[in-house]
Amino acid sequence: MKLHKGDKVLVVKGKDRGKTGTILVIDPQNHQVKLEGLNVYKRHLRKAARAGAPGGITEKVLPIHASKVMLLCANCHQPTRVGHKIVGTKKERICKNCQAIIAYVKG
Repeated sequence: MKLHKGDKVLVVKGKDRGKTGTILVIDPQNHQVKLEGLNVYKRHLRKAARAGAPGGITEKVLPIHASKVMLLCANCHQPTRVGHKIVGTKKERICKNCQAIIAYVKG
């Protein structure tokens, strides 16, 4: 998968279309990503008698399929597809719009 944890992305499909967020978790086997503050659903929980857990309404971040988000280039600030380029001995990600190298964000 060409997306990584900490990347800033734009949602292009779904109920959160047009919003931007940062990737929190990636599931490469299912091609899904969880975004900070996006695709949030409310879950109604019953009070657990044995565990002592309180009931109520909690918010849960659900994953989005990776094909429904596009990486935002830090250089041109546009949603872009990701390419690869060999620089020296390293394989770098590049923006398909402006050919700038996209740096990895340490998370």
